[in-house]
Amino acid sequence: MAALGKVLVVGGSVGGMSCAIRLRRSGIAVDLIDIDPDWRTYGAGITITGPTLRALKTLGVLEQVKELGAVWSGAKVFNQAGELLEELSIPPLGPDLPGTGGIMRPVLHKILSTRTLDAGTNVRLGLAVSGLEQHADRVEVHFSDATRGAYDLVVGADGIFSDMRARVFPGAAKPRFTGQVIYRIVAERPAGFDRTHFFMGRDMKVGFNPVSPTHMYMYLLYADPANPRLDPKDMPRLLHQKMAGFGGIVPQVRETVLGANAHTINYRALDVQMLPRPWYRGRVLLIGDAAHATTPHLASGAGMAIEDGIVLAEELDRGGALPAVLERFTERRFERCRLVVENSVQLGQIEMSHGSTAEHGRLMTETLAALCEPI
Repeated sequence: MAALGKVLVVGGSVGGMSCAIRLRRSGIAVDLIDIDPDWRTYGAGITITGPTLRALKTLGVLEQVKELGAVWSGAKVFNQAGELLEELSIPPLGPDLPGTGGIMRPVLHKILSTRTLDAGTNVRLGLAVSGLEQHADRVEVHFSDATRGAYDLVVGADGIFSDMRARVFPGAAKPRFTGQVIYRIVAERPAGFDRTHFFMGRDMKVGFNPVSPTHMYMYLLYADPANPRLDPKDMPRLLHQKMAGFGGIVPQVRETVLGANAHTINYRALDVQMLPRPWYRGRVLLIGDAAHATTPHLASGAGMAIEDGIVLAEELDRGGALPAVLERFTERRFERCRLVVENSVQLGQIEMSHGSTAEHGRLMTETLAALCEPI
């Protein structure tokens, strides 16, 4: 393998933790830093596609995800009134893999953070990078607590609004708003709810996914080009209004929204970022949302970040000079991640323009099928 003494991972996200776990399996010393002193994560649930389940299996955490989350193998598509339009089958990628799954984001974070620590990663919290000095054989890193460290490789996994991207690629474009926004909230699973439900309105889409044996998460996606900044105290009322007119299981969840704690409702604009290749400069590499942030249309953002960490370690295991390793990493990752970002944006554009539902379904089916191919 490439001779690396120590790697710094910046960002204790899903991608950063996955990278650290897989690098430690290869025997590489890893420091991981995160700016949050409490190493928290925010958000409601997360959908886990077959390829992401495959990646989680590679990390050795699939059984915990299945135990604490939920898995299933199908979806139901309804119109806005709640009339069933179509039932979809989601076949697994292998005999030991579920078709798809879901889990609460904090639960997945706990699984991965525990594995990160158990793997022997040196985790330092409440810390950021304040400066980088690249040399031929190392990177000198200045930290926000006035300490320094020398590393053979630095991996930036600090999210869509990445400070590392701004440092390494100061001319890179900023994340771009797509024109859509999303609400998410967690609710109890009704009797008989055991798979994805989609409710397709003309101007918005509501979806439900199981995330535990007892709960599901709901998202409501719609176009709002003004990209308003909402006061959290107004979110229950605004979400309640948006849910009006939907049938099926939507009304019973809607009844709970006005009484919900505003901080349990997650609202955000959908931004994207696709950094041109290469994603590295010298001995600093960007992965995950720092390089390729996407929308949730293909439920693959977290999966792509997890795969990044796995592929980086695999290419280091193959050996060679570091520039060759990072170039091979780029070859394996760029087009796959670009496919996710660009097709997710296209799916959103079809929704916002009231385009063909058949074209929407075709694009989603073909893209998900492509992602099922080996990495």
